[in-house]
Amino acid sequence: LPASVFYLSLCFCPYPQAELGLNEHHQNEAINYMRFARFKRGLCLKTVDSCFQDLKDSRLVEETFTVDEVTDMLDGLRTVVHSEVESELINTTYTNVLLLRQLFSQAEKWYLKLQTDVSELENRELLEQVAEFEKSEFTSSNKKPSADLIKPKLAPLNEGGSELLNKTVACLQEENEKLKTRLKMIETQATAALDEKSKLEKSLKDLQMIQGDQKSHTNQDIAELENKVAALKSQFEKTLNDSTANQKFLEENLVTTKHDLLKVQDQLSTAEKELEKKFQQTAAYRNMKEILTKKNEQIKDLRRRLSK
Repeated sequence: LPASVFYLSLCFCPYPQAELGLNEHHQNEAINYMRFARFKRGLCLKTVDSCFQDLKDSRLVEETFTVDEVTDMLDGLRTVVHSEVESELINTTYTNVLLLRQLFSQAEKWYLKLQTDVSELENRELLEQVAEFEKSEFTSSNKKPSADLIKPKLAPLNEGGSELLNKTVACLQEENEKLKTRLKMIETQATAALDEKSKLEKSLKDLQMIQGDQKSHTNQDIAELENKVAALKSQFEKTLNDSTANQKFLEENLVTTKHDLLKVQDQLSTAEKELEKKFQQTAAYRNMKEILTKKNEQIKDLRRRLSK
């Protein structure tokens, strides 16, 4: 876990020096943190050793033990050691988060955005480099902690802070000049846009006036057409009503005429029958009928003779 701090400083340090690729100030801060981590690691190991010593003092009082007794003692020891190690690992994780919080807070004061690469925390080369650095710092040299190493908190950047501030001011001034140039360009574009807007508003007013006149003429034409359509519709309805009345009158006359025709035909038939009856009752009709009868008899006699 301490390698995360070293790698974070390695990525953003502008002055690579010494074994870890950090400047002297940052390397002293790393040594200070490693001293704190070694202290916590020693406490954890002492706690584990005390767990085993407590087991020896409290349980290993007899010369022989059964398998169940040994299993019970080992299970109890495993539970205690597991709890102690888990608590220490959790505390170490929280401690590293607090350390990262301090670094990020200092970076945010300078409007910096730090980035970390978690995959590099398992880089064996970097881990071995950190191990060698710790070995050289705390075992072989036996160096005494300097004034920088005993600081309880991370101090704000002093060396290079003014240089970074100057660079930031220069960048801001350059950005300000760019913004001024862009502002002038935007003002020019805005003036041109306002002129164009005025022209468009004038054109729009003229167009609205023309459309108003056209609309009034169109409304007048529509009103005239509507009046004409209404008159034609009224005339058509009147004509249709007259045609309907005439058709009805003609149908009634036709029915009456048909009745009169049938009556006349009946009267004519009756008259013909009566006339024929009267004609048959006259002497001329009877004489003619007798003559025709005689003539028919004579013709029949002549035919018989001709046939003989």
